[in-house]
Amino acid sequence: MSIFSRIKDAIFGSHAKATSTAPSTPANQVPSGSNSPANIPAASAAPAAPVDVEAVLQGMAAQQSQKLNWRTSIVDLMKLVGLDSSLENRKELASELGYKGNSSDSSTMNVWLHKQVMQQLAVHGGKVPAELQD
Repeated sequence: MSIFSRIKDAIFGSHAKATSTAPSTPANQVPSGSNSPANIPAASAAPAAPVDVEAVLQGMAAQQSQKLNWRTSIVDLMKLVGLDSSLENRKELASELGYKGNSSDSSTMNVWLHKQVMQQLAVHGGKVPAELQD
């Protein structure tokens, strides 16, 4: 699994846990008494509401004893979602996201990475404030 996918899953998965619905019929079973398409749970039903990335990350940060500057630091963002924030992993993430700059210039790469991760979270269904994408 890619590093970006693990970031996305950590954030979107937290949202799914927080917004899980009341108990329902498992998706592979038809409710008794009806086989009408309207009564069959479907994974392809209307898309879920966008994940409020900022709110999820604020909630995760509130659970941490360490103060993490996830709003501007890719290192702190990765730590917040439970990932190894080593330079090696950040270089791998940069490669996944198409970074063309010098990966030895970690400061420039880190700024680019944070912006790209936030933009990609928005592309994948996240509600990300504009100031976090700039």
